[in-house]
Amino acid sequence: MSTFLPPLDAQIHPDYLVDMKYITTLTGMTDKWFYALIKQNKFPLPIKLGRSSRWRLKEVEAWIKTKTN
Repeated sequence: MSTFLPPLDAQIHPDYLVDMKYITTLTGMTDKWFYALIKQNKFPLPIKLGRSSRWRLKEVEAWIKTKTN
C-alpha cells in the first residue's frame, strides 16, 4: 500500500484503508503513541485484516480535524 494517497483518490474513495505507516507519516507522531490512544478509546479502532491493522482514511482525517480545531 502506498504511504501517500493522492487527494483525488481520497475524494473518490472515502473508505480507503490506510496503515499505521501512513498515519505516522501524515501526523509525525509515533505508532506507540497511537496504540496508547487506541487503548484509551481516543483514536479510532483498527480494522483487522489477518494480522494487519488498517484504518478508514475518513475516520483518521475526522480525528485529525477534531484535534486541529
